[in-house]
Amino acid sequence: MHAARPGLISLLLVTGMLVSGPLFMLASDEVRLGTPWHAADRSATGLAPAAAETPEAVVQIYAARAFSWRGLFAVHTWVATKAAGAPHYSVHQVTGWNRPALTSRTGLPDRRWVGATPDLLLDLRGEVAANAIRRIDRLLPQYPYADYRIWPGPNSNTFTAWLVRRVPELHVALPATAIGKDYLDGGVLARAPSGTGYQLSLFGALGVLAAQDEGVEINLLGLVWGLDPKALSIKWPGLGRVGFGQPVGAGD
Repeated sequence: MHAARPGLISLLLVTGMLVSGPLFMLASDEVRLGTPWHAADRSATGLAPAAAETPEAVVQIYAARAFSWRGLFAVHTWVATKAAGAPHYSVHQVTGWNRPALTSRTGLPDRRWVGATPDLLLDLRGEVAANAIRRIDRLLPQYPYADYRIWPGPNSNTFTAWLVRRVPELHVALPATAIGKDYLDGGVLARAPSGTGYQLSLFGALGVLAAQDEGVEINLLGLVWGLDPKALSIKWPGLGRVGFGQPVGAGD
């Protein structure tokens, strides 16, 4: 009887680590489970400069809580581009309701994702953005996955991470809650999305990452724990980054 207690305590601790973050998100107002998708807010947030008033090239990467119960665990990410002189933005993203899953369409770059307010992860302007757009346009037809799978990937975050790894101007550490970012395009070893380290990953469901910008991450069933000394923070499933520092990206 006494021998079983350590095992039970360990099980309770692991369970608590798995569900504490999602339970906290459930108690917050960032995830609204009762809102039907057709009634959710999809308005712009003002995080992107108006295309008509911005002659320079712009590239932005966003993350917002996924819709419904998925938002307790994960975010949805997308990439928006505007060439120099262009009158509109193109939004590049992967979703589960399109075939093929990847779409590149004219749209609002900073719109709320089915009611969730996005965070701006990266904001490039001018020549560096123009260089990134040229690379992005060449790469989009090469994205290897026509399908979508919510877990462990390939999904929206798989696409964003795939693009970030191949475009050096997209220097950004994706959120730990971007489940699917660790789903690798063949093999088990790859550069971290930021390009400042490496990761081992088994189909996005089990792995470890060590990089200067991301810190250290442990992936268990797609949920990520980690330490980021550079940003003075920890990473927790459901919550993402918790700490005082600024992540690599928009604030650089």
